[in-house]
Amino acid sequence: MNNDKIKILVVDDEPAIRKVLMASLKDEGYLVETAEDGLNGLKQISIFRPDIVLLDIWMPGDLDGLDVLKKSRVEFPNVQFIIMSGHGTIETAVKATKLGAWDFIEKPISMDKVSILIGNILSFQEEKNEKLSLLNRLRKNFAMVGNGPSMKSLKQLISRISATESWVMIQGEPGCGKELVAQNIHYLSDRASQSYVKVSCKSSSQDLIDFDLFGHEKGAFVGAESSRKGKLELAHRGTLFLEEVSYLNLETQKRLLETLKAGKLQRIGGSEFIDVNIRLIASSSENLKAKVDAGEFLSDLFHRLNTVPISLPPLREKKQDIPLLANHFGERFIQQGGEFLKNFSQKSLSVLSQYDWPGNIAELKNFVERVYILTPNESIEVHDLKYAGLPIMTDVTSGISSDKNFREARAQFEKEFLIRKITENDGNISKTAETIGLERSYLHRKIKLYGIEV
Repeated sequence: MNNDKIKILVVDDEPAIRKVLMASLKDEGYLVETAEDGLNGLKQISIFRPDIVLLDIWMPGDLDGLDVLKKSRVEFPNVQFIIMSGHGTIETAVKATKLGAWDFIEKPISMDKVSILIGNILSFQEEKNEKLSLLNRLRKNFAMVGNGPSMKSLKQLISRISATESWVMIQGEPGCGKELVAQNIHYLSDRASQSYVKVSCKSSSQDLIDFDLFGHEKGAFVGAESSRKGKLELAHRGTLFLEEVSYLNLETQKRLLETLKAGKLQRIGGSEFIDVNIRLIASSSENLKAKVDAGEFLSDLFHRLNTVPISLPPLREKKQDIPLLANHFGERFIQQGGEFLKNFSQKSLSVLSQYDWPGNIAELKNFVERVYILTPNESIEVHDLKYAGLPIMTDVTSGISSDKNFREARAQFEKEFLIRKITENDGNISKTAETIGLERSYLHRKIKLYGIEV
């Protein structure tokens, strides 16, 4: 951070102090202004917009330093205050700190101490700005893409949930974006600067899941040569995401619930209790209520998790979002792999939207990456989708409008049929003519009649 961009205001009724501080701080490269009392100090804060204020407590006039501090913290919350006083007491220092002052120094003023305090403030602000920048980049990477009704409702729900500390249960088919929702809730919450820790309950060995969650002490088992923190401890003050929580065994469920209720955990093989403050978000592709009814999942844990239930629709129920998602995944892929941006033709987007995507968003993302790799041209056409392995609809009459007459419907059928067959034969007209039983010259006339690009 460059000092010549940092603004410092000195508010003190003693001219000598104002003069010395102003000269010293200017020598260090700061932009400096002064004010002789509380009222003018408030005006200068409003006009000069300083980053830091050196503020005397005892000043003549209607406003003393504490009054200026109270009013400024409301109107200018990003300004940092260093309180100065020649009659300092512990009580005054505590009061100033409670009102939001950074620190309290006594007169006569030590310039070394002032420089150290200013340096601490600037380091804190720089770290805070870096964290904010990182969070903004993370939030952009985890953006929820789609403008359909279900996506709009989901975004509104995430916004409301993020402002709370409530536990969340996300249910939906595999690949429909459950972890993305969990990440959005975390990075939009007050816990965003703390850890987001994921535990995959399905892929973790159920014999070792307790060690993964709770950690262990040295000597807890053969080969445990050192202590290790578990995921719960690592998620302290942050968010723990339990992916596919239904796979947790009952004993682990009980221990997890007891730990989170108490806010304290014990590592495996340990006797010490360790404080944990965790927000829990879980996901499941299975019906957890049915698991509860079957005695395979704890009712208490289910109801705690189900404080805020979120049910994600499969991609086949929000096909209007597919074009946006396809273009989004293309942009993400070029950012990661150096490919050039490609455009899906309107016809190819229409074909993508007709497919049901049983693997949901995850399948679409992987397919877009594949078609980008396999398509050498800037435009992605229907034949590129087929080459990449997309099952093209076989019912070519499905797109025929019901208000067409027989001649129009036949013409549309012929055009779509020929386009599909030409695509299947990679644009080879001779092969297409042979496959559908037409003379090559007659097929050429039909291609010209319907304006089919080959």
